[in-house]
Amino acid sequence: MQQVMLATQQQIDQLCVNTIRTLAMDAVQKANSGHPGTPMAMAPVAYCLWQQFLRFDPDDPIWPNRDRFVLSMGHASMLLYAMLHLTGVKAVNPKYETLGELSVKLEGIERFRQLDSKCPGHPEYRWTSGVETTTGPLGQGVATSVGMAIAGKWMAQYFNRPGHEMIGYNVYALAGDGCMMEGLSGEAASLAGHLQLSNLCWIYDNNRITIEGHTAWAFSEDVATRFIAYGWNVTRVGDANDLEMLERAFRTFQKTNDRPTLIIVDSHIAYGSPNKQDTHGAHGEPLGEEEIRLTKRNYGWPEDAKFLVPERVREHFRAGIGERGKRLRGEWMAKFEQYGKAYPELADHLYKMQHRELPAGWDKDLPSFPADPKGVAGRDASGKVLNALAKSLPWLIGGAADLAPSTKTRLTFNGAGDFSAENYAGRNFHFGIREHAMGSILNGLSLTKVRPYGSGFLIFSDYSRPAIRLAALMEIPVIYVFTHDSIGVGEDGPTHQPVEQLASLRAIPGLITLRPGDANEVVEAWRVIAKLRHDPVVLVLSRQALPTVDRTKYAPASGLEKGAYILADAPGGIPQVLLLGTGSEVSLCLQAYEQLTSEGIRARVVSMPSWELFEKQSREYRETVLPPNVTARVSVEQASTFGWARYVGPFGHSIGMTTFGASAPLKELQKKFGFTPDKVVAAAREQLARRG
Repeated sequence: MQQVMLATQQQIDQLCVNTIRTLAMDAVQKANSGHPGTPMAMAPVAYCLWQQFLRFDPDDPIWPNRDRFVLSMGHASMLLYAMLHLTGVKAVNPKYETLGELSVKLEGIERFRQLDSKCPGHPEYRWTSGVETTTGPLGQGVATSVGMAIAGKWMAQYFNRPGHEMIGYNVYALAGDGCMMEGLSGEAASLAGHLQLSNLCWIYDNNRITIEGHTAWAFSEDVATRFIAYGWNVTRVGDANDLEMLERAFRTFQKTNDRPTLIIVDSHIAYGSPNKQDTHGAHGEPLGEEEIRLTKRNYGWPEDAKFLVPERVREHFRAGIGERGKRLRGEWMAKFEQYGKAYPELADHLYKMQHRELPAGWDKDLPSFPADPKGVAGRDASGKVLNALAKSLPWLIGGAADLAPSTKTRLTFNGAGDFSAENYAGRNFHFGIREHAMGSILNGLSLTKVRPYGSGFLIFSDYSRPAIRLAALMEIPVIYVFTHDSIGVGEDGPTHQPVEQLASLRAIPGLITLRPGDANEVVEAWRVIAKLRHDPVVLVLSRQALPTVDRTKYAPASGLEKGAYILADAPGGIPQVLLLGTGSEVSLCLQAYEQLTSEGIRARVVSMPSWELFEKQSREYRETVLPPNVTARVSVEQASTFGWARYVGPFGHSIGMTTFGASAPLKELQKKFGFTPDKVVAAAREQLARRG
């Protein structure tokens, strides 16, 4: 009897695995696009993990204490879509209201890679419920999973109390050879090992194939030894089809409490034709109708059936992950109700954090700065505001890529602490000199609903750019604080002086850039940032002091929330020339304004800290600030002039950088590159003269 039951279990296991495989084959073939090989090879791994181990409720895929599954090799997206469909994961709308329909319907799989399908070429967060993060660029998924694991450790320390363990999830990430080759994965793995993230498990599909062919062309290192050196626990499964060994590997991970785990899984894809090679033809192209028929015959599958899902498979998943997930979530919700009675403030914080809401009184301690011609550096003002805000917003956490003393992003108030393997409660993170990993880890933190910030020099935003782009694509409110924003860096020279970075960041759809012009604009910038729910933001700050504008004489800094506002206006509000500036150049525009006004020239100064926020305003407001009939315009910004034509028009003038900078004291650089009041005044006069 026991042997019969074992045979029956093996049969249903194989039926489920083959269902995943055939769905992948059929979807890729119908789309005539995609990668069937990896989903077919990793089907047993995904099946074993989801059916036996994953703490996940298909009816509530945003349950806070769920385990996270990240498909880092996003090209294998059909593997994830098959799992979401077969386990019956429900769709969730942006308002966190669980909907009755499936996240991935069978017709969605049939429309794989087609317009508006919930099964796009690579998994997309916020588009398909159950997708924990957008993946595709190799290495991003595993690096993001480190942020999710960090968030789990931090949240456990902040929220858990004796008898009320609200947070304790694990993070699983499935990676391939490409992920292991990307330097990003090494950065992230190094930090994860250092932090001893025992809730993190990477599964490495060691199939030795990339697009060009065998990995031997370019990759021969011993991955296991590398990860042991990182401080990881490493185990190996010699055959991806060995469910018993896979189960043992996952149990080993669950018992490991002092380090992250890497499970190396050796895989080889078996096809119907003995001549079919496990090469790019399998990974990046459909198999072809005849090969699919032969493969299905090999599986004992109906050869002509397409998108077949046996009812036994659905029932099996409902009885496995479905029942387990429902029970675990139900127990958690009951525990949360008791938690709310015992610790009402913490329960309120957990709810608000998960819904990206702010706690009461979050802005009560934000400072204001008195007028001061000597002023305050943007980074110094930001440091004061950040500390005031973080005290009232407990889940605002972050750090720097080894530059916190320069970016002024260290939280210094009592109890802030440093996050480490010995203290997961700390709110100051030390990412090390790993800008790219920092960006991806911030994404993982944000996806887990804490509010993260990371900082560095603006010039090194280039190192973080792939992760910043994904934050914008996912619509998650990550905060980047970039200082040393211009040639104002001075003697460090052109290697450290950003020129094109502002323009390139402004080019990313959905990313908000903010370059405040004085300390009070910095305050207002943080006020705007705190309220963002779906927009990543780059706060660009100066190293050098900026004069603090006299707001009794000029407009209040609250105008920043609209992206651009009239800071100083001509008598009667009828200007002849517009002076547009951001950041440190706003004070230049004000100096030029005073000189032009003394000469009887009607000038208007417009502070433009955020193009993106300005473009969100009504046309009426935008035309009030920048009247279409005033074509004499001068923009001033210590950065590339690229993009300013939108605001100065075809006949306006932009004072900016058209070359790289130079190594010299700040004042010499300002004179050399034309950032002086006299140059702004001269440009304004020239604009007026050209219009007669």
